[in-house]
Amino acid sequence: MNSMTGYGRADLDRDFRSYTVEIKSVNHKYSDISIKAPKGFWVIEDRIRKVLLERISRGKIDIYITYTNNGLDGRNLGINKDLAKKYIEELKSLAKENEISTDIQVTEITKFPDVLNIENEQNQEVICEELLECLNMAVDNFVKMRAVEGLKIKEDLKNRIEQVEKDAKKISSYSAGLVEEYIVKLENRIKELLKTDVVDQNRLAQEIVIYSDKSSIEEELTRLNSHIIQFKELIEDDKPIGKKIDFLIQEMNREVNTIGSKSGSLEITNAVIEIKTILEDIREQIQNVE
Repeated sequence: MNSMTGYGRADLDRDFRSYTVEIKSVNHKYSDISIKAPKGFWVIEDRIRKVLLERISRGKIDIYITYTNNGLDGRNLGINKDLAKKYIEELKSLAKENEISTDIQVTEITKFPDVLNIENEQNQEVICEELLECLNMAVDNFVKMRAVEGLKIKEDLKNRIEQVEKDAKKISSYSAGLVEEYIVKLENRIKELLKTDVVDQNRLAQEIVIYSDKSSIEEELTRLNSHIIQFKELIEDDKPIGKKIDFLIQEMNREVNTIGSKSGSLEITNAVIEIKTILEDIREQIQNVE
């Protein structure tokens, strides 16, 4: 089980080239990958996404890439002399018209737009491979953190589902004597209303059958216990299970609601409330499960 929340970072230095990759994620229904990288890296965005999607299936993921070249390799310094001369001509003309000094320093000319240019002619293939190496290291750290967080969630879910199972057993034991209790109450009520100790057993049997049919929760308990077993099996799976568990919790809630509506027992009602509270906690927790 993996959490959808995670963070991973990696740094890589090759010659005078430095790379940093940071990956952050939060929960999301689907896979949503956003890449923020320097100009020129857009050509490998598809490869970056592919690396991520091979390791994760869901989550809103932000990838931040920084790259610095501190060397001269692949860098050429260029001066646009024609443009510089044009600047000088215009400045001298301006100075002459306004009768001011024409003392022009060459360093000042290089500060004008497009006069001094640094051209990058780096080996893009090498840079891309080095970046992907750094990316894979960051993904390893990222996935590791998601796994650690997922393990904590898994233990919490185990404890909660075990409590649901205990409450389901309580409901089963409470429901066992409901019909017998109803028979006694019904007989006493009939005697009280008719002021007689004689009770029509046939009529009483019909009422008992009707009540038993309406209040029986055996089917719901069977399905609930089946869902609990499936839940325990799912959280041990090494594949993404978030969506499956979400659906399973909905089905468990459905069975518990039916049990609550059928039963007139205070003990069962209290147990149903407790189960629904736990299931809601589980539902919120699994929103962060991949």
